[in-house]
Amino acid sequence: MAGELGGLAVIREGARAALWRGREGIAAGLVAALGLWVAAQGGYLLVPVGLCIAAVGAGLGVQAWRRLRFAQGADAPGIVEVDEGQISYMGPELGGFVSGPELVELRLVTLRGRRLWRMKQADGQALLVPVDAAGAEALFDVFAALPGMDVAALLAALEPQGAATGRAVALGGAVQVIWRRAGRGVSAV
Repeated sequence: MAGELGGLAVIREGARAALWRGREGIAAGLVAALGLWVAAQGGYLLVPVGLCIAAVGAGLGVQAWRRLRFAQGADAPGIVEVDEGQISYMGPELGGFVSGPELVELRLVTLRGRRLWRMKQADGQALLVPVDAAGAEALFDVFAALPGMDVAALLAALEPQGAATGRAVALGGAVQVIWRRAGRGVSAV
């Protein structure tokens, strides 16, 4: 026990986990506070520079809040990895790969009480990934970068009340289309 007093071992495990989950928000708050401190020093140069730094901190804080809302914990089996636009999921029963730039549709599917992301590529290949799989929070950046993605709708779909709107029942579960790529299909020349 005496050897554990150095470093973070003094902090309870639950508090340490909460600090780790909120690390981006804490860093954004520190950047905003630094900017306000610089602005408080006064002068024609420091006030605008400080306010710009505070604005960057506020923007980072908004992004951190969105990522925190997107993360659902790691209760499902399997692991998600995102590497150079390739999304991979390896689980005990399901698994596979899809390319982020090749996605044409994103759905939130509820089957047997478990929510899954259904990502479909242009070639018809689809991948089911549990919302609460380990590493699934990395999907936020991929989804947010999709052309025409409404991030507010994405986050609302994950909320309990958001899951009740716009659903179609299929295969004994609920299906909600979150995003569909525009411009696919027959084109007029």
